Amino acid sequence: MTLPHVPKVAGTEPPLSGSAHTADPPADPDTLHDLTERLACTRTLPDALREVLRAGAALIGAGRGLIVIEPADGLGPDTTIGLGLGPADIGHIETVPHRALPHRRMLDGLPEPDGGHDATGSRPEDGTRTEAAGRTETAEPDIPGTKGIDPRLREVAARLGYAASYTVRLAADPYGGLGAATWLYDEPAEPTERQRHLIGRYRSYASEHLARLLELDRHRETATALGEELLPHRLPRVPGVRLAVRHGSGPRGGGDWYDALPLPDGALGLAVGSVSGSGPGAVAAMGRLRASLRAYAVMEGEDPVAVLSDLELLMRLAEPARTATALFAFTEPPGGPAGLPGDAPRTLTLAGAGHCPPLIVGERRTEFVETSLSAPLGMLACWEAPSVEIEPAPGETLLLYSDGLLHRTGDTTDRAFARLHAAAARVPRRSRRDPDAIADHILAALLPQGLDDPASDEDVILLAAHFEA
Repeated sequence: MTLPHVPKVAGTEPPLSGSAHTADPPADPDTLHDLTERLACTRTLPDALREVLRAGAALIGAGRGLIVIEPADGLGPDTTIGLGLGPADIGHIETVPHRALPHRRMLDGLPEPDGGHDATGSRPEDGTRTEAAGRTETAEPDIPGTKGIDPRLREVAARLGYAASYTVRLAADPYGGLGAATWLYDEPAEPTERQRHLIGRYRSYASEHLARLLELDRHRETATALGEELLPHRLPRVPGVRLAVRHGSGPRGGGDWYDALPLPDGALGLAVGSVSGSGPGAVAAMGRLRASLRAYAVMEGEDPVAVLSDLELLMRLAEPARTATALFAFTEPPGGPAGLPGDAPRTLTLAGAGHCPPLIVGERRTEFVETSLSAPLGMLACWEAPSVEIEPAPGETLLLYSDGLLHRTGDTTDRAFARLHAAAARVPRRSRRDPDAIADHILAALLPQGLDDPASDEDVILLAAHFEA
């Protein structure tokens, strides 16, 4: 799957302290080892790019810089990150013609201008242009004093306060060119031979690491896009019920899913589940199970046990290598299908297969719905479990969620359940009738780093159903 991408300025870092042209770069192998270790600890492409900028600046004694990622295969993601350069500064640099910018010449395959420095840092004696192929570095040691420098480059350099630059190419299999990194000096300067050697060794490792993160980033984008297509595009409108959902995918793409299905006679079916495994295979299996559950819910939704039993039979026949947890709930309007007048309460019938118990939140209670213990689907030769019936009062909200919500807290299971209960109990009174506000409050309390935490592999689902009647 090829996903659209747009170039963007992903972030900026403050400049390194000290005078750029007089900085004393580390020269011992232990320091280089420490820098590669720090890079190896990064788990996302933006974090890795920032670390490459910081490490390179330290190795060659520069204070600022920018790194541009444009994979040669054209599939993205294209991004630019600055060190000590804000979005406006990077915007100024991008107004310079491509032929005058070292990193653009590398990325676009343009030759070096006459009199420029080639890949080894030396000037061609015959005044010919240096071919872009194979060029891994280029230096501009004195932008204000070099003849033939593009006027716009000279103007931008003076405006931003830099007088020299050093650029290296980033490349690794199987992508070929990945991008280029440029470091800026406040005064005329260029790296020494030892500094070039150090940055060359670091660049080789960094390029391989960036290639791995790029592949992971693409897989994540593909799995996320596929998963989003297999989940509801919008929640239904059902009289007497307001719905809200929050969903976040892990970097490898998981099999967590949810559904809210309007059924005949004003009834509503709610479901959450999780398929074992991760990656595109788990996402595809999730889509098949969700579609099957919808069909069973239409035919026999009033009996959640029958719905899950049919789903378990399907799994044993069609997905024998997988297991899945699931929870299905069915509710009709107060008074039943005919909507009979009177004080008849709304009833909600649910059954679970190895899934986390729902949480009911209201003015007078915040408690877990004790579903009967049962194994996940596909684990036993024959699945069965009794259903549970509750009566949510007007103004109460039912919360269905995936176990990823608990796992992402980093706590033990008991502690995570306790934190979820406490967060739900502390929903402000003014927010208790708004399922969106309830979901946001709980996520802020449990996951302050947000749904899209790159440090976690877990999918998260939180589905809130608020009953107005």
